Amino acid sequence: MVNILLKDTNKNIKLLNNIFKVNFNMNLLHQVIVLCRNNSRKGSVSQKSRSEVSGSNKKPWKQKGTGRARAGSFRSPIWRSGGVTFARKPKKYFSKINKKVYKKAFKVLLSKLYSESRLHILSELSISCPKTKFLLKKINFLNSKKLLIIVDKLDKNLFLSSRNLYNVSVRSVNNINIIDFLNFKDIIFTISSIKLLERKLN
Repeated sequence: MVNILLKDTNKNIKLLNNIFKVNFNMNLLHQVIVLCRNNSRKGSVSQKSRSEVSGSNKKPWKQKGTGRARAGSFRSPIWRSGGVTFARKPKKYFSKINKKVYKKAFKVLLSKLYSESRLHILSELSISCPKTKFLLKKINFLNSKKLLIIVDKLDKNLFLSSRNLYNVSVRSVNNINIIDFLNFKDIIFTISSIKLLERKLN
């Protein structure tokens, strides 16, 4: 078991070795991060085919007798404002990530944060009213440029208190992913949130 000191009570909490003492695997972590970032991408290119262009499907003139070329629809690609012949559509970048692989990468990242002393735990983190100065008193033991606070349930007062701090973000443990951890220098958990994360990864 891994012993981590609680920052607000000076007591120790025991965490699982198979989550916070995993050997660093750069290749695995890189693979999962690339897949997660690709899955967040959305294609922006979109063109309309002849079936999607607005307009009548009525035949412009009769087939024979006019001396003009045959025409079947105003939405034909050969007409001005007609559809595109091979219309480009938004590209799908989504790739499936194996659950076991994702969990292993998450454990590797948590172990790395623990080894670098960037993982901090509080017994609890609650604020009576939405005041930024109250939150700053709770986290004054850290002088971090980018701080992520993870709680088991998102508290309204806590969220509103952090909203004025550009370098602090509050998330629920159920709404975090690997990319969130990469964007912050230090991570603060509460006991309830770290135990919930252990159950999810174990």
